Amino acid sequence: MESEASILIVDDHNDTLYALESALAPLGRPLVRATTGDEALKQALRGGIALLLLDVRTPGDSGLDVVRYLRRLEQTQHIPVILLTGLDPDQELTTAAYDLGVADLLVKPLDPWALRTKVRYLYEAHERHRALEREIRELRAPRPRPGTLHDRARPSRVPAPRDLPRATSA
Repeated sequence: MESEASILIVDDHNDTLYALESALAPLGRPLVRATTGDEALKQALRGGIALLLLDVRTPGDSGLDVVRYLRRLEQTQHIPVILLTGLDPDQELTTAAYDLGVADLLVKPLDPWALRTKVRYLYEAHERHRALEREIRELRAPRPRPGTLHDRARPSRVPAPRDLPRATSA
């Protein structure tokens, strides 16, 4: 059985991480934290991430750089991302973020109720997407052909009368 996917929270300020964890705790989903863009990429590449809350300004790779990299890889391109910023986003940041396919761009401080609502929706949408992908893989998986060694559900062949040994008369 698969373990439940996590929400990855990325910010270089521990007080912000704590505030985001506190706001999301009522959802009952596993939370993972990172303080740099590089850490976020490593966590995402390990798998099991259903949603990413990512500060735009992280040490090392910026939040936009992280999203660009995630979108290039098949295993991470469908992870929903909410970008967070402490400054009012300008037109350039907003355009770049939405061109990369982020789900939302939010300005800190955040309303905990609104954040939980968005995160719940995106998390559930991602889980539905993963379930559909699994179902598609199962439907596309090769099936054993009837009559082959792999077909264990069918009974063995019943011999035709011509294949039966003939009784000899004495």
